[in-house]
Amino acid sequence: MNSTRWLDLIIVVLYLLAMALVGLRFSRRQTSTESFFMGKRSVPSWAMGLSMLATLISSVTFVAYPGSSYAKDWSLLVPGFLVVGVLIAAGSVIIPFYRQAVGMSAYEYFEKRFGRPARVYASAAFTLAHFSKMAFVFYLMALTINSITGWNIEAIIAVVCGVMIFYTMVGGIEAVIWTDVIQAFITWAGVFVCLGYLLFLPPGGPSAVFQLAAQHGKFSLGSLDMNFAKPTIPVLILYGFFWYLQRYGADQTIVQRYLVAKSDRGALRGVALGALLCVPVWALFMLVGTCTWAFFQLTGNTLPAHVVKADQVFPYFVGAYLPVGVAGLFMASLIGAAMTMLASDLNCLAAVGVEDFYRARKPDSTDAQRLRAGRIMVAIVGVLAALIAVALAHTKGNALSMWFAVSAIVSGGLAGLFLLAFLSDRAHARGAYLGIGVSALFTIWAVLTKGDKKLVDLGTLNFGWDELMIGAVGHVLLFTVGYVGSLVLPRNDSAVPPRPMTLWGWLERRR
Repeated sequence: MNSTRWLDLIIVVLYLLAMALVGLRFSRRQTSTESFFMGKRSVPSWAMGLSMLATLISSVTFVAYPGSSYAKDWSLLVPGFLVVGVLIAAGSVIIPFYRQAVGMSAYEYFEKRFGRPARVYASAAFTLAHFSKMAFVFYLMALTINSITGWNIEAIIAVVCGVMIFYTMVGGIEAVIWTDVIQAFITWAGVFVCLGYLLFLPPGGPSAVFQLAAQHGKFSLGSLDMNFAKPTIPVLILYGFFWYLQRYGADQTIVQRYLVAKSDRGALRGVALGALLCVPVWALFMLVGTCTWAFFQLTGNTLPAHVVKADQVFPYFVGAYLPVGVAGLFMASLIGAAMTMLASDLNCLAAVGVEDFYRARKPDSTDAQRLRAGRIMVAIVGVLAALIAVALAHTKGNALSMWFAVSAIVSGGLAGLFLLAFLSDRAHARGAYLGIGVSALFTIWAVLTKGDKKLVDLGTLNFGWDELMIGAVGHVLLFTVGYVGSLVLPRNDSAVPPRPMTLWGWLERRR
């Protein structure tokens, strides 16, 4: 290890120690599940907003967005634009509604509308989706640092996982949020430093970089063709709409942010701040990938043999061309980005596990027992995600496309279930269960018969659209079948008044 790598290692270690100290700072306050999962509902709105930004800006953003724009264009930025539309359309209603309707778990709402099975299904779908995402985030973080330094991937995952589990277990949601705030500022600094080198190192400077990229269509957002078999703009718009509708309407990591704020107005301000900052950050990382492509084109420098994936090119540039110490700062920022998302997921998965499963299984448990169970869940889920990340580190393929595909497949139709529960007071449990069943069967069929490497080949009956459409179609099917089924099938939950738990009942109460 040369002097540069030692300096980088020192910077990374100091950063990890700082994050552990933040966890210790809040450890004495974690005396109940209310403090561990909700921060006693006293988090400032600006901190909540920056926490949301940092949670959405993970190692997927640091590595896979530049990798995607380096290999192709900016088409995979399209889903991100939908976050603003979903926030404008639904934020002012969904946020105060959830703050009145649930305690700690977002999926308590589905039980109130459709019964216990709906809550279990929604909780399981959320758990599967986020657990799969956690493994990808670990993998990308380790892949990047390995590309820069050559450090052992398994060792990177083990150390980062250990620190993250520690401060999440001892510091609760407050430690998660305040480490997120720190990381939000570090992210912006890291992006601008890297962009400065990418723009001014090549001959001709920024003008040559932008001119070359524009000539080769690197800023394109994709095709407008109505071809659902490829990731065209219409496909990406549909994916983005349902993905962010699910995030803001039925995702524990976002709903939990609503609940930790001091007031409805504060929650709305925080969510708006986090969402509106996301698109510029994503665009900057796409620009990083485009500028990396232009750098190697303009300088004529070649990539070494071990750089075989587009996701590895930008990390290689950081390690090979940035000055001593700057690479260490970038790696600290990358590790922090991974840990913020993963720590948030760990806390939220533990909240779901305690509120939706442990509490139902042990209704007489004390709050201290539930707090201990939550901490144990944090450790177990973190270790399992790290083990899967080790396996993923040896796969091939574009990481952003892989992550989008997995998130679409395991999304479980939660956006459709939320729309059914929230928009229709005619929807009832039997109709919802029918919609869930049809959506699940469709997803299984589509996953088995999609793409070039089909698990089951049914000929003309194969799923012929792009895999990003699986989640969108699943949401639509669940809502449509659930609504029609509720009109046809007799209601079996007449004891539960549906209208107060819908948009229309909420608007009547507001008036």
